[in-house]
Amino acid sequence: MMQGQIIEGRGGLYTVRDAAGIDHVLRAKKKFRRQHMTPLVGDRVDFTPGEGDEHGWLEEILPRSSQCLRPPVANITLLVIVAAAAPAPDWLLIDKLLLGARMQGMRAVLVMNKCDLGEEAARQARRDYAGAELPVLCVSAGTGAGVEQLRAQMQGEIACFAGQSGVGKSTLLNALLDLHLQTGEISRIERGKHTTRHAQLIEAGGLRVMDTPGFSLLEFDQVMDPVELMDYYPEFQPYQGCCRFQPCYHGSEPGCAVIQAAREGRISPARLERYHELLEKTRQLWRERYD
Repeated sequence: MMQGQIIEGRGGLYTVRDAAGIDHVLRAKKKFRRQHMTPLVGDRVDFTPGEGDEHGWLEEILPRSSQCLRPPVANITLLVIVAAAAPAPDWLLIDKLLLGARMQGMRAVLVMNKCDLGEEAARQARRDYAGAELPVLCVSAGTGAGVEQLRAQMQGEIACFAGQSGVGKSTLLNALLDLHLQTGEISRIERGKHTTRHAQLIEAGGLRVMDTPGFSLLEFDQVMDPVELMDYYPEFQPYQGCCRFQPCYHGSEPGCAVIQAAREGRISPARLERYHELLEKTRQLWRERYD
């Protein structure tokens, strides 16, 4: 029995890389189907290697530190949220991604790409996320500015890049992984001209990155009690217990210390407004959880 990590899965076959860097092609035992478990790229596993031309077998899936619904991947430890000076940042999307990462116990970093076009978006990000425990990096994949800072953040992590289209995720990954691919072809690594629809864990340039189709959004299959949403906003914590009513959702309650802090500029009013949107959505999902 050996241990390794799934780096690719397709057609019922899983490529697992062991601690020595050797790849093994394996099949999953039928017990996983009975257990309603699907092996995911990123899973750490116990396996029995094959002999000769025979495939080996996946024996056990070890406990996951995180799991994403779409794309179906596991054990991401760092979510790199990418926005840019252009197109205009979708701040609500950034908040959703940050929330999902924190619910899964992932660390997150916000990369403001294309800073050579102007740094106003990066300045706004730093204002909005002051107190939110979210590092904001000003980067230009085109000029290389800030790339080494991002590389340092990614050391020792399994990273996944997410964000809206057109923000330069592929160009940024080219610069980080030194793959010399054309923009939009990050998912064609070692596959000629055939674009993958499968996730793959890539190791290059001393970094590990989850190559997912489209590098767009991560979706998490979790529904929370709305009162728990505030726990994922570190900037709210100094005001815990200071509101007139308990529990306070920091929505529209009178005497809310968080709302007052936003009025006085101690918390970003824009970030609080987006929190209210997510709070309403969380309430809706909570009401519909048994439907």
